[in-house]
Amino acid sequence: MFLVYKSLTSIFYPLLLLIIYFRKFVKKEDKVRFKEKIFSSHFNPKKENGTFLIWIHGASIGEITSIIPLVKELKNLRKEINFLITTTTMSSGILIEKYFSTDKQIVHRYFPVDAPHLSRKFINSWMPNLACFVDSEIWPNFINEIKKNKIPLILVNGRITEKTFKRWKIIRGFAEKIFSSFDICLASNKKSMIHLQNFKAKNVKYFGNLKFITNSNSSSNLKDVNKFFLDKHKVWCAASTHNYEEEFCVNAHLEIKKVHNNVITIIIPRHINRIDKIHKKLKKFNIKIQILNDNDVINSDTEILLINSFGKLTQYFKYCKSVFIGKSILKKLISVGGQNPIEAAKFGCKIYHGPYVSNFDEVYEFLNNINVAEKIENFKEISLKITNDLNSPKIMNEENIKKINNYGKEILKKTVTEFSKIILK
Repeated sequence: MFLVYKSLTSIFYPLLLLIIYFRKFVKKEDKVRFKEKIFSSHFNPKKENGTFLIWIHGASIGEITSIIPLVKELKNLRKEINFLITTTTMSSGILIEKYFSTDKQIVHRYFPVDAPHLSRKFINSWMPNLACFVDSEIWPNFINEIKKNKIPLILVNGRITEKTFKRWKIIRGFAEKIFSSFDICLASNKKSMIHLQNFKAKNVKYFGNLKFITNSNSSSNLKDVNKFFLDKHKVWCAASTHNYEEEFCVNAHLEIKKVHNNVITIIIPRHINRIDKIHKKLKKFNIKIQILNDNDVINSDTEILLINSFGKLTQYFKYCKSVFIGKSILKKLISVGGQNPIEAAKFGCKIYHGPYVSNFDEVYEFLNNINVAEKIENFKEISLKITNDLNSPKIMNEENIKKINNYGKEILKKTVTEFSKIILK
């Protein structure tokens, strides 16, 4: 089966090349660095002699945010340790630049498409001492080249949904070959742990979701005038929203407004490239909606704020007592539903979510047990709850925040211990 996959990815490489160029044309790829994904001449390896190079690959913002505290801890394990971090999306590339642009130990590249000649050249050029894939990033040609070069390989926060598991089962032999190539597999939840074991993965362990270690410090740079505007209004937030959930939130806003006339609803879409489409759809509600870019001033008559910038969640969470976390309302997303609620929880927010959160079911179970998160079924229900929340000021429950942080520290400690088995070998 691997030979079939290898042949197909070679044959379809020209098509993948065209797709990347098209994505660049529609501004979904970096207009300069997109070539890192499709041409080995743009890999530009920078491995220094005598250093221990850890290569970590995570697709998008969620994965990269979760590994930032891990990278900081791993840097302390030994001298002369460097990192190559690869990502897929533009937004995650921007995030890396934000956190590590001045750190000479860390280099960022965009992840090449999984074609045999690119994976071979990439591995031979960089030759990391340890490779690490995050979440559900499983790329057979790269894994094959990693093992061919006898490079240790770790799966971190490994996630295999029920839907993905059923797909892999169709090609079980191939799945077992791929997943048994990992030297250590750290699962993001118990279901994924069982699925990994089913495919004969080695050293499978579950400590908890790595996203619990996300740093909750806010790098707020809101203008003073915007801070003043939010301070004098009743504010709630809808974060990581997906298609159709923005209308859900505006309907809730209109209900809340019947009681709290000065309510402001902040909507932060999961993918901000949708912002113009969202704005166009929401115009039918005939209320004041503002797309807020970096450095913009909030208009005095604004009711709905659409945030059009990356990495701004936390600076708005601190103004909110209540937060709705998206990708949880639509039934068609039942097998892939849910977005990360942990950052909002660390800012003392009460979290509401729809019934479809399978990607984060154990995270929500933990938060539900400490009365931080609550499931809602429709906009009428959430509007009633948020209306009630806004009757009183936000009070940080330090005990709950401590529980979340301590759980995250324990996960991080155990994860670093697993890495040290290879790094300090």
